[in-house]
Amino acid sequence: MDVGIELPWIEKYRPKKLSEVVGQKNITQRLQTYVQNNTMPNLMFSGPAGVGKTSAAVSMAKEFFKENFSQNFLELNASDERGIDVVRDTIKNFARTLAFNFGFKIIFLDESDALTFDAQQALRRTMEMYSRTCRFILSCNFSSKLIEPIQSRCVIFRFNQLSSKDIGERVKGVAENEKIDLSNEAIEAIIYVSQGDLRKAINVLQASATTAHKITDKTIYEVSAKARPDEVKELIKVALSGKFLEARALLDKLLYEYGMSGEDVITQLHRELIAMDEKEVPGKTKIELIDTIGEYNFRMVEGANERVQLEALLAQFTKYKK
Repeated sequence: MDVGIELPWIEKYRPKKLSEVVGQKNITQRLQTYVQNNTMPNLMFSGPAGVGKTSAAVSMAKEFFKENFSQNFLELNASDERGIDVVRDTIKNFARTLAFNFGFKIIFLDESDALTFDAQQALRRTMEMYSRTCRFILSCNFSSKLIEPIQSRCVIFRFNQLSSKDIGERVKGVAENEKIDLSNEAIEAIIYVSQGDLRKAINVLQASATTAHKITDKTIYEVSAKARPDEVKELIKVALSGKFLEARALLDKLLYEYGMSGEDVITQLHRELIAMDEKEVPGKTKIELIDTIGEYNFRMVEGANERVQLEALLAQFTKYKK
């Protein structure tokens, strides 16, 4: 593998065309129709992180503008510039001028759900005023955080979380291209830790590739600071059998050997508890435990001591000893 300076893999393998966007075929086909017709309305891309919203927007703009892409496309991250000034100055100055060798320009507002209320009100008016010269693509995790007048001015595309198959195939392709020896168990581990986020999957793969040429599932879990699913299940089973001190020792392993945060531990506990079979944890017990996990997660978010809260949570689990 080349050790020279290169782009991060998430940029190196970012789609250049709409057809290369992974796992969103229905959406990319509809966007392709806009490109073929040389026109588009204002768009809103809603969905979780790492599912192709930015890639779809940039790829579509490149297919529209080709060599005039840089003159006609403006990308802004609303998390950095979220106030009314960015709408009044940056966006208006770009929108008021005519497009270069094309009918309209495109302004792409990433993480637009971070815009303040005043900025959203100003954006609504700007979208109306410059509808002849400019189109907007708004990307967000939650469309409900944008005011109704903006939502009504956009065609909304809801991006789905990527399937295990999509992530597995993409990760395999990257590994083959980089000449990395990647075991099937490692691919399953990447799918587990990424949770439908392809950007995270590729980042984990690149981080693992710097530590070893042959990547195993052990490497993946170490790099991503996550515990194996069976270790978390073991912790739950031991706690439910009433062995508090043994469960506490397993918790120590997660916190100190793997370097997991309290929130990471509680998130994985929740995930594995839901996945456990009815024979292992009866439905009624599972419901009560999930409610308990929610309570302790809230305490930790509010600033309570992580270690104390996690041990108290394990103590709650021991009450359900059969």
